[in-house]
Amino acid sequence: MARSGESRVPVAVLGATGTVGQRFVRLLQDHPWFHLAVVAASERSAGQRYGDAVDWQQGVPLPESVAEMRIQRCEPMTGIPLALSALDASAAGPIETAFARAGILVVSNARSHRMDRDVPLLVPEVNPGHLRLLEEQEVPDGAGIITNPNCSTIGVAMVLGPLHRAFGVERVHVVTLQALSGAGMPGVPAMAIQDNVLPFIEGEEEKLESEPRKILGRLGRAGGGIEEAELAISAQCTRVPVSDGHMAMVSIQLGERVGVEEVRAVLSDFRGLPQELGLPTAPRRPIHLFDEPTAPQPRLHRDREQGMAVTVGRIRPCPLTDVRMAILSHNTVRGAAGGALLCAELAIAEERIPGITPPVPTDDR
Repeated sequence: MARSGESRVPVAVLGATGTVGQRFVRLLQDHPWFHLAVVAASERSAGQRYGDAVDWQQGVPLPESVAEMRIQRCEPMTGIPLALSALDASAAGPIETAFARAGILVVSNARSHRMDRDVPLLVPEVNPGHLRLLEEQEVPDGAGIITNPNCSTIGVAMVLGPLHRAFGVERVHVVTLQALSGAGMPGVPAMAIQDNVLPFIEGEEEKLESEPRKILGRLGRAGGGIEEAELAISAQCTRVPVSDGHMAMVSIQLGERVGVEEVRAVLSDFRGLPQELGLPTAPRRPIHLFDEPTAPQPRLHRDREQGMAVTVGRIRPCPLTDVRMAILSHNTVRGAAGGALLCAELAIAEERIPGITPPVPTDDR
């Protein structure tokens, strides 16, 4: 991939010191398409060495080259065609809009623009065609905002997508058991979560009940955004004492009467455009199925395919709907930084930034 002789695309990470920002920094190390060129954060951190400002919580050492980088303000900068945003929603909206209007393509993990009419809410295997919404945004050519869904939505949407395409989905009941890392830093107080389950996470149920309808929807007429899928979702979201990995216990009413084996076959065979294109961050198999009644489990299965695969088990008939199952996804990888990075790779593969083209795919991951 090249533009003006560059071998990799220079990328800025916005909100680089937080939990998801750190994941972005880690995932960009040795990335074959992208080069971490800018780390940006709040006014409080601007000007400091990244190594001094960040409370590094990743399971690998912080590279010295990144530790020496100076943190910039979250303001549009020249020479950066792509920004990955890990900003808190309280600040993300206007900052991401300013970057897009300045000619930069922003891939955001924040909720601020997810439900905007002209912004793709993207799960690359499920709704890659929604990237066409970029053409409706009033920004310079090659710029715009792409969002990835809420961390609890992504695993559920990955399963609902192929089932909806095959049979139709009419109703969904979901109970989540969400990991501590989803609360960010400093997170949930130890005395509140130890030996406990918190039965309320502010805003989570609303996102889980609304976002899949947009993801599974169809592109409307030009300028019309997305015609949302007609399905009813009832969500109950809880916080549990697990470090990483969101579990969702899901019951699904399908549009057709089908058996468990047909459901299993659709999920097992599912592949999407990222797999066809061989995108660097894409899992070879988006969905891993388990037969054991004790799977999936966060500690054992959240890191499948570098945390980018969704694992599914306990698929069985449901006396109230048609089928029920357990879904597990890594919330800070597939559900956040890794999912957003895959969105960025898809945008590059589809040549959404003029003058930047993807390399010839090499399936050597």
